[in-house]
Amino acid sequence: MLEVVEIRVSYRYVKEHSWVIQGITGFLSAYFMEKPGFTLKRHFEELETGMHVWLCDIPPKMKVPTLLRRLKDDIPPCQYRQLETSPPARPQFLIDSLEPESAAS
Repeated sequence: MLEVVEIRVSYRYVKEHSWVIQGITGFLSAYFMEKPGFTLKRHFEELETGMHVWLCDIPPKMKVPTLLRRLKDDIPPCQYRQLETSPPARPQFLIDSLEPESAAS
Protein backbone atom coordinates (compact mmCIF):
# COMPACT_ATOMS: atom_id res chain seq x y z
CA MET A 1 0.00 0.00 0.00
CA LEU A 2 1.53 3.30 -1.08
CA GLU A 3 1.51 6.35 1.18
CA VAL A 4 1.21 9.92 -0.08
CA VAL A 5 3.65 12.43 1.44
CA GLU A 6 4.18 16.12 0.87
CA ILE A 7 7.59 17.63 0.30
CA ARG A 8 7.36 21.38 0.81
CA VAL A 9 9.81 24.19 0.16
CA SER A 10 9.48 27.46 2.07
CA TYR A 11 8.86 30.74 0.29
CA ARG A 12 12.03 32.13 1.91
CA TYR A 13 14.22 29.35 0.45
CA VAL A 14 12.69 29.76 -3.02
CA LYS A 15 13.29 33.53 -2.89
CA GLU A 16 16.97 32.95 -2.03
CA HIS A 17 17.48 30.19 -4.65
CA SER A 18 14.87 30.48 -7.40
CA TRP A 19 16.33 27.63 -9.47
CA VAL A 20 15.71 25.00 -6.78
CA ILE A 21 12.16 24.43 -7.99
CA GLN A 22 13.45 22.95 -11.25
CA GLY A 23 16.24 21.12 -9.42
CA ILE A 24 13.90 19.45 -6.91
CA THR A 25 11.35 18.59 -9.59
CA GLY A 26 14.07 16.98 -11.72
CA PHE A 27 15.49 15.06 -8.76
CA LEU A 28 12.08 13.72 -7.71
CA SER A 29 11.12 12.92 -11.31
CA ALA A 30 14.25 10.77 -11.69
CA TYR A 31 14.16 9.19 -8.21
CA PHE A 32 11.54 6.63 -9.31
CA MET A 33 14.19 4.95 -11.48
CA GLU A 34 16.19 4.19 -8.34
CA LYS A 35 13.34 3.39 -5.94
CA PRO A 36 10.58 1.16 -7.32
CA GLY A 37 7.20 2.29 -6.06
CA PHE A 38 8.19 5.94 -5.66
CA THR A 39 6.17 8.28 -7.86
CA LEU A 40 6.01 12.04 -8.18
CA LYS A 41 2.26 12.65 -8.46
CA ARG A 42 1.92 16.42 -8.60
CA HIS A 43 3.69 19.74 -8.03
CA PHE A 44 1.91 22.99 -7.21
CA GLU A 45 2.41 26.33 -5.46
CA GLU A 46 0.21 27.18 -2.48
CA LEU A 47 -0.98 30.71 -3.09
CA GLU A 48 -1.67 31.38 0.61
CA THR A 49 1.84 30.49 1.82
CA GLY A 50 3.99 30.79 -1.30
CA MET A 51 5.31 27.28 -0.62
CA HIS A 52 5.95 24.82 -3.41
CA VAL A 53 4.53 21.37 -2.69
CA TRP A 54 5.30 18.02 -4.31
CA LEU A 55 2.91 15.12 -3.68
CA CYS A 56 4.73 11.81 -3.84
CA ASP A 57 3.65 8.18 -3.52
CA ILE A 58 6.15 6.25 -1.45
CA PRO A 59 6.37 2.50 -0.94
CA PRO A 60 6.05 0.95 2.52
CA LYS A 61 9.16 1.27 4.68
CA MET A 62 10.67 4.01 2.50
CA LYS A 63 12.31 6.66 4.66
CA VAL A 64 11.70 10.19 3.35
CA PRO A 65 14.61 11.65 5.40
CA THR A 66 16.95 9.41 3.39
CA LEU A 67 15.56 10.90 0.17
CA LEU A 68 15.95 14.43 1.59
CA ARG A 69 19.59 13.79 2.63
CA ARG A 70 20.33 12.75 -0.97
CA LEU A 71 18.49 15.81 -2.31
CA LYS A 72 20.54 18.13 -0.06
CA ASP A 73 23.65 17.17 -2.05
CA ASP A 74 22.08 18.70 -5.18
CA ILE A 75 20.67 21.98 -3.83
CA PRO A 76 22.03 24.97 -1.88
CA PRO A 77 22.53 24.56 1.90
CA CYS A 78 19.23 23.98 3.66
CA GLN A 79 17.59 22.30 6.57
CA TYR A 80 14.60 19.98 6.54
CA ARG A 81 12.18 18.72 9.14
CA GLN A 82 8.96 16.79 9.38
CA LEU A 83 6.01 19.02 10.21
CA GLU A 84 3.54 18.00 12.88
CA THR A 85 0.31 16.69 11.35
CA SER A 86 -2.65 14.80 12.73
CA PRO A 87 -4.20 11.84 10.94
CA PRO A 88 -5.70 11.71 8.38
CA ALA A 89 -3.42 14.51 7.11
CA ARG A 90 -0.51 13.42 4.91
CA PRO A 91 3.01 13.46 6.35
CA GLN A 92 4.70 16.75 5.44
CA PHE A 93 8.42 17.52 5.16
CA LEU A 94 9.64 21.11 4.90
CA ILE A 95 12.85 22.24 3.20
CA ASP A 96 13.88 25.69 4.41
CA SER A 97 16.83 28.06 4.57
CA LEU A 98 19.41 27.50 7.26
CA GLU A 99 18.83 29.49 10.41
CA PRO A 100 21.61 32.04 11.04
CA GLU A 101 23.02 30.05 13.97
CA SER A 102 22.92 26.81 11.93
CA ALA A 103 24.73 28.40 8.99
CA ALA A 104 27.79 29.13 11.13
CA SER A 105 28.28 25.48 12.20
